Amino acid sequence: MKSLLLIFLIAATGLFSQPGYHDIERKAGNIRSDNLDSLAKQLSSLGKTDREKARAFFRWITENVDYNLVIYNRNKKSPGLFYEDADDTAATLPPLNERVAAKVLRKRVAFCDGYSRLFAALCEKAGIRCEVIHGYARTNLNRSGRFSVNHTWNAVYLDSAWHLLDVTWASGFISYSNQYVPQYNDIYFLTPPEEFIQDHYPEDPQWTLLAETPVYREFNQNPFRYGGYIKSGITYYQPAKGIIEVAAGDSLKIEVKANREVKNFFAADTLYVDSSVSGNTQFYIRGDRVQLVYPVTADTGRWLYIFYNDEAVLRYRLNIKNAKTGAASVVNK
Repeated sequence: MKSLLLIFLIAATGLFSQPGYHDIERKAGNIRSDNLDSLAKQLSSLGKTDREKARAFFRWITENVDYNLVIYNRNKKSPGLFYEDADDTAATLPPLNERVAAKVLRKRVAFCDGYSRLFAALCEKAGIRCEVIHGYARTNLNRSGRFSVNHTWNAVYLDSAWHLLDVTWASGFISYSNQYVPQYNDIYFLTPPEEFIQDHYPEDPQWTLLAETPVYREFNQNPFRYGGYIKSGITYYQPAKGIIEVAAGDSLKIEVKANREVKNFFAADTLYVDSSVSGNTQFYIRGDRVQLVYPVTADTGRWLYIFYNDEAVLRYRLNIKNAKTGAASVVNK
């Protein structure tokens, strides 16, 4: 997913590489390989530090992989599709990052998921910690607009800290005539978090790398929706607003209507949980809707995640007031 914003950013920021990397980039551009292990080894040899190796991986991808317009155009009709690949259901299969990377190296085209997984696979071969981050991106020219399109990028651990980068958007952009234009933009390599958040909003708030994750106007009006929201066929939910004012001692009622049969429905204050370990799995079916009641305590976190059949579907921001006195109330705003 390329933003037309890049057309304007390139003129101001992206025509030249950061100083100190020129020799690495020149040599990286001369490497030819469609084997992941060989490519990782050759590119790694160009750098002495993890930062230099990551730079070699980043620049090789931007110079050698084109954007997959077929999947891009298909996604405009069916939002939510990432890079196509079979689920990892057999122990003999290589990890997903390696499987996707192999396809990208063979075809030399990728969607955003392919770009980010190739970068992650190269980092893994070099022993560099790297994460593939799923989230949403702005696709219009106004950076104050809505986050509306699924996107994928990376977080890489360098010099004892996590950094953000987007190899897809650094590679080029989609023109007004719907053509891919290869053109390097350096702004998306190790972008400061306060700048990156302007057009990238991760599903998991920790990957903003900011002390406080901004809550945008549209999030105040609606809860954050994950890919599982569409998959579950949810057509109705309560509370309707994304930010909920509650107090410790309240019981928060969550309700949804979905087309998919419900097997479990629960809430948790962390994204990394499923029904086998969550202590809030009791739900009720009321006609065509499913409900649960979540007890708010002084220890409840600021984010509340709603799961439908073990998939995250909604995320709310909780503004928790001081502990209440007397009987608890049921909140459904």
